[in-house]
Amino acid sequence: MKRISNNISLFKFKINRILEQVLNHYKNRTKGTMNFLKLSAILNQDVNGIGQSIVTENKTFQGYILSLFNEKTQTYDIDYVLKNLKGDSIDIDQLTKRYREFQNIYDDLIKNYLKINIELDILIVNTKSIARNIKQTSNIIKWDSNVRDRIPKLLAFIFALWTLQNANYYFQAGDVTNKNNYLLKPHAAQIVSILRMLGIGDNKEELKNNLVQIGTGEGKSIILGAIATIFALLGFDVSCVCYSEYLSEKDYIKFLPIFDSLGLLQYIHYGTFNKLYEDINGNIRQIVEQFISIGSNNTIRNNQHDERTKILLIDEVDIFFSRDFFGNVYIPSVSLRDPTITSLINFIWSQRKSNLKLNQVETTVEYKACCNRFPIWEKLIREAVKDIIYDMYNFESHNYIVKEDKIGYIEQDNIVYNVVYSYKTLFAYYYEHEKGKITSKSLEEKISLRIKCGNFLYAQIPLQFTYIMGVTGTLKTLSDSEKQIIQDAYYIKKNTYIPSMFGRKNLMFRVKDDIIIENSIDYFNAIRKEIDDRLIEKSSEKRAVLVFFESKQRLKEFYESKALETIKQSVAYLTEESSSEEKEIIIKRATSSGQITLFTRIFGRGTDFICYDPNATANGGTHVIQTFLSEEWSEEQQIKNRTARQGDAGSYSMVLLDCDLEKFLIQKEDIENVKKGRQIQVCFSETSTSTKSYDTVYDLLHDKRTALFKTQYKAHTIFIRQMEERCVATKKFLSSLNSGDVDSVRTFLEKENKGTNTISHQSRIVCLIDATDSMSHFLHNCKNTLETMFERTTAILSANNISRNSFQIQFVAYRNYNSTEDKILQSSRWESKGANLCAFMNTINSEGDWGNEAIEIGLWHINRENEREDITQVILIGDAPPNTKSEVKQKRNRRGEAYWKQTKFAQATYYEDELAKLISKSIPVHTFFVDNRAEVIFKEIAQRTGGKCERLDINSPLGAEMLTKLVTEPILNVCRNKKGNSLIETYQYKFEKSYA
Repeated sequence: MKRISNNISLFKFKINRILEQVLNHYKNRTKGTMNFLKLSAILNQDVNGIGQSIVTENKTFQGYILSLFNEKTQTYDIDYVLKNLKGDSIDIDQLTKRYREFQNIYDDLIKNYLKINIELDILIVNTKSIARNIKQTSNIIKWDSNVRDRIPKLLAFIFALWTLQNANYYFQAGDVTNKNNYLLKPHAAQIVSILRMLGIGDNKEELKNNLVQIGTGEGKSIILGAIATIFALLGFDVSCVCYSEYLSEKDYIKFLPIFDSLGLLQYIHYGTFNKLYEDINGNIRQIVEQFISIGSNNTIRNNQHDERTKILLIDEVDIFFSRDFFGNVYIPSVSLRDPTITSLINFIWSQRKSNLKLNQVETTVEYKACCNRFPIWEKLIREAVKDIIYDMYNFESHNYIVKEDKIGYIEQDNIVYNVVYSYKTLFAYYYEHEKGKITSKSLEEKISLRIKCGNFLYAQIPLQFTYIMGVTGTLKTLSDSEKQIIQDAYYIKKNTYIPSMFGRKNLMFRVKDDIIIENSIDYFNAIRKEIDDRLIEKSSEKRAVLVFFESKQRLKEFYESKALETIKQSVAYLTEESSSEEKEIIIKRATSSGQITLFTRIFGRGTDFICYDPNATANGGTHVIQTFLSEEWSEEQQIKNRTARQGDAGSYSMVLLDCDLEKFLIQKEDIENVKKGRQIQVCFSETSTSTKSYDTVYDLLHDKRTALFKTQYKAHTIFIRQMEERCVATKKFLSSLNSGDVDSVRTFLEKENKGTNTISHQSRIVCLIDATDSMSHFLHNCKNTLETMFERTTAILSANNISRNSFQIQFVAYRNYNSTEDKILQSSRWESKGANLCAFMNTINSEGDWGNEAIEIGLWHINRENEREDITQVILIGDAPPNTKSEVKQKRNRRGEAYWKQTKFAQATYYEDELAKLISKSIPVHTFFVDNRAEVIFKEIAQRTGGKCERLDINSPLGAEMLTKLVTEPILNVCRNKKGNSLIETYQYKFEKSYA
């Protein structure tokens, strides 16, 4: 039955449910005997792996699995932990004393309460009483000896409650000889971790920011759950953040009975940073809506009370360095709904075929009714109407998808429905409603005025907490730059390194032999060969193989490739969109003998791949293949740690695509030179180069990765500095909200929501950029200089009495034919606001390289846009020439013409043809080449269209400044008025002068 369940998904859930019922019946019938334990052992040794999947996937065997875990860890006791403990400010004697206090109390509690039909009410009351009368506020933090001395006792009571709430495995075990192994108990390493995080056992026993390294699969969720409980009982408000919503929810559910029984649900919050931001700032929306709707600050008054001191707990420190966190901005907004607003927007949409102007709208009954409804907010409504009119005439220029009665957008590998592009999304709803693709109900739910409530830097959110603490598996392997961020940006200077509760890690990774780098033709074949080679190594028995991909797209391409064709039916894969139940089953089954499973990178962090299969273990354990080079070393360590867990053996290797390495500025010649023992050339600055030797290719990869991280960090730091002024203004706005200062709130919101003035003779400029891997450095600089470009441009225009809305820019990213339809070309809306283009660029990631690039697709897009409305000029930035005619044909054949015929790129095109159209329309193309291989053709394109051509050294110290200048000057050139070139001269005088 289980074999059928594993192979035929149609019957999976029904068969699993029947198995659960049968096993529960057998377990109850044989209660008090060793029979069920014997069945568990027999199934776990099944040579076909079916038995292991029954054991790991069925809740009936959880007690047996717990006993195996406790058997493995009992050898490594408190003496082992304290002997091998490393860290800052450790007082071993004091730590030992505190631990003994905990252990003695915990043992006594278990002895007294461990009985059939346990009554825990008294234990719960006593647990709460230990922390009674301790209160923490944002102004007063109580952490004296009176509090510290209670910690071991409080910890013992919490864990006793945790053990006893889960004691059902113990009572179900019957008369087994090792019955205590069926108790869910904390390990000494976990208790020491908690004491260290709380400062207990330190020289001064102070509460301070700190991080603890503990091995993968060794109870980070238990540590965080227990410490969250302690802090909440001691009067703190606790937020526990994780990079994965799935893992966060799973960890929260594990400790939910403890939080609930102790009455702590309102003080403990789990989630991702996005959810945390919503929790912290969600009330802003409510308050702003109150201000606008009823002119009241009742929400403020109702919430003015002593707040608890806030503690931030972090699950995996890698979250600090993720692309979505450091250097990104969160912009909350209010959706203001009212019948008068609905009537106003309905009227504006009804006039879309006329040349509607703001002054015409202001005379309408609908506009006046809206202003009468919100009498002190007429200026805000006026600015909103500007944007509404502007977006109504431009909404068709942005790409969206209609699905399931919603408007969605493609981001990364998914369709997202919670993204809104100003009023363009709303008018997409109107348009598709008229075509019958959106229901009236769905449209009506979306009609509102959108009021932006400021700018918040993700990187600054931890600083809103009084203390920051966390657990991670990769503290020791952080790069120097990453450690510097933790110390300087977040003031975390205390670290602890907990020894593994399973002893020495048994991971096999040979840096000279276990890295394979292939070209695009042989890449998938190389992954398949590595799977085959690793699946059977030491004997005829099979191992388990986990393969991690950078994206869902790359995973699917491999899964559908000819390389996997012959074994495809026996290969499983898992992506983030899978249901929680699917994730649980596939993850548990992934370590069975002979199992091959493909994962996206997110499952390389925090996911427990525990191997209970003795056949797989005997043959070398689980093997992990990583098919991309991580930008952060810490992510690579996390993926490595998916194997050799809990004392088992395991191995790791890499299979990399050579063109993917171009984002790290690694050339194929560099790799060959290192293999042959030759030195390679290294650039230290724009004018300084040297040579360097590397012992292995891995040393080269790691060195270049570290350099890229430093570049990105520098760019993000510049961006953060640029955003600080806005963030300071937002903080003042929050203060005004808290004090109920309506005038200040109104002034801020009016400025923050400044509308777009529609003017005639607007210049339209396309910035066409190469978004392949080799342009990774450029994309980072581009994202972080957009605000500067717009600030400088508008400053010069304003100084010359020219409207800031006299130009529009569209950013277009192109790649190559190895990308899917949605990735080969990505375009922003037409914008005159830098913040909106920043939001678009944050969705653009470098990926794929394939020699010459698909510039022809970018030029094709520009010609289509020009047919809608005249384009003034084009800025082209790239590092490779366009594809030749033969290359276009050859590269399209990779996916096949049948694929392309179903897309908007059905008709193949060539850059010469598209260029001729631009020339006929007199549209100049200004070209900026990043690599010499593009120089000749870029100069030709500029010359033939009447544009200019320059080299852009984006990797130099002045690269970001050069990029800002090269994009800003063409904008000013087309915006010049009667003063001719004076705008550019003013720019050069103001921003390019220097002082000795």
